[in-house]
Amino acid sequence: MKKKMLRSIQKIRSRINRRLNTERTYLPEHGGRVFEVSMWNISDFIVKKVIPVVGVHPFPINELSLMISAVCRIRPSHIFEWGTNIGVSARIFYETVQYFRIDSEIHTIDLPDDEGHVEHPGQRRGAFVKAIKKVQMHQGDGAETALKLWNVSARKGQPLFFLDGDHQYETVIRELRIIFRDVASANFLIHDTLYQTEESNYNIGPFLAIEDFLKEVPDRFCRIDEHLGLPGMTLLYQKEAISGSSVSYRIS
Repeated sequence: MKKKMLRSIQKIRSRINRRLNTERTYLPEHGGRVFEVSMWNISDFIVKKVIPVVGVHPFPINELSLMISAVCRIRPSHIFEWGTNIGVSARIFYETVQYFRIDSEIHTIDLPDDEGHVEHPGQRRGAFVKAIKKVQMHQGDGAETALKLWNVSARKGQPLFFLDGDHQYETVIRELRIIFRDVASANFLIHDTLYQTEESNYNIGPFLAIEDFLKEVPDRFCRIDEHLGLPGMTLLYQKEAISGSSVSYRIS
């Protein structure tokens, strides 16, 4: 009787483990060497795990999909993001690497406390991640601080840089240039990249910065845009960042 009960318990555990592993699979069955993910599982993760925590502002569902897909497909060794504010994007990255079991360091950077800015979060800085030890919080210039952190690390792997600070043309193109100059394996997510007409009176600086940056480094990056509406998001990833992912990927 006891052995029969133990076998039943083991069967139940096996079924649960199989289901959990299937739900946490983010690559298509064929693997592939193009940018493709299992959108059913990622959608399920967004609805059940992400939205209840952070909602859909400032990142609507289509942008959440791109952020999470980028992390899942590139499997970055490091995630450097700036424009921490209250920590929404950092929390999204944290939930993603935890759920899909991706080994990534997460660093979030914001302006110093004494810096004046219309979007400065003040006492609410990093509210969504303050209690999470695996998210490291820093203050300073976003791109420069990220490069310092990269330089003191092992400098190995595929880092992902999320640009969500000052959305002016001059700032965004400077950040893209200095990071790519020093980090040959860099991949980029850029926020607020929707192109609008002049009538909208919306800042198109990030969009134009991406256009000009890509002219300077032709054939180096693949591009995915989420441009159904404001605010818009763009992923620039290197082909090498996803090549062979299907070979190394395993669910434990």
